[in-house]
Amino acid sequence: MEQKRDTLLELHDLSVSFRMYDSALKQTELQMISDLHLTVYPGEVVAVAGASGSGKSLMASAVLGLLPPNATVRGHMHYCGRELTPEMQKELRGGEIALVPQSVSYLDPLMRVGKQVDGHKKDSSPGKRRGLFQRFGLPERTEKLYPFQLSGGMARRVLVSTALMSDARLIIADEPTPGMSLEQAMEGLQMFRELANEGKAVLLITHDIDLAFEFADRVAVFYVGTTVEIAPASDFRAGPDALRHPYSKALWKALPQNGFVPIKGTQPYAGDIPKGCLFAPRCPWADEQCRACVPFVRDLRGGEVRCFHAT
Repeated sequence: MEQKRDTLLELHDLSVSFRMYDSALKQTELQMISDLHLTVYPGEVVAVAGASGSGKSLMASAVLGLLPPNATVRGHMHYCGRELTPEMQKELRGGEIALVPQSVSYLDPLMRVGKQVDGHKKDSSPGKRRGLFQRFGLPERTEKLYPFQLSGGMARRVLVSTALMSDARLIIADEPTPGMSLEQAMEGLQMFRELANEGKAVLLITHDIDLAFEFADRVAVFYVGTTVEIAPASDFRAGPDALRHPYSKALWKALPQNGFVPIKGTQPYAGDIPKGCLFAPRCPWADEQCRACVPFVRDLRGGEVRCFHAT
């Protein structure tokens, strides 16, 4: 019998909404994430894929406790089996859990790059930092520069380096590769892979899913703020017949190397969510059951899927 692994991060029935006011100053609640689930184990890279607005970055902010005051979080978040409370988030953030933010504006404009990459550690390692910079193709003088002296691609590589320099057990990388050349992106993902091989975990939020397939262990597909499929990365490499959810199949077919095939319709706005399955208005498999009821998550062929008709 296979021994059950301990989880590092577990999200179950996670929902995030925001209190908003309309033109008549009437308070409403805008649901952005609903019934989202995801589990991350030590020693793996989990890629999170989905269109813009599907809740990927919002999920990361919920885990780190970086949501604004008008946000309401429901459901369960656990880290190493313990409930991830606001106090625990503050304690872990920047230490056990490191973030590679999507925006390079997170770099302190008044601090030299080398000092930012080293962080607050008293035993900083210039040799390790310079080794990372060398692998990323950053010149040694980069450590003495200020962020405004960096190109966009250089700033992105510096941000990734700050996480790689940390002793974090979990790294959440939110779109870490834009602005990088293909070689630089591959090198960065390879370094994440090496960290996972050492027993750490990486949650990789990315639009470069064709690159992520090569380095990830599993891929979680988000649609309108919920998880529709979690599958081994090998299934995405194998092609659409190995995938379970119709949206995952559509994502695969939409990649340039797979024909760039579009599907009808658009992802619905969070304030106009359809009843039943969120993908039903665009789905070729949809029937009356799909339009009336939200599918439950079930195990299927070594993965998980939220769909009545997946086989």
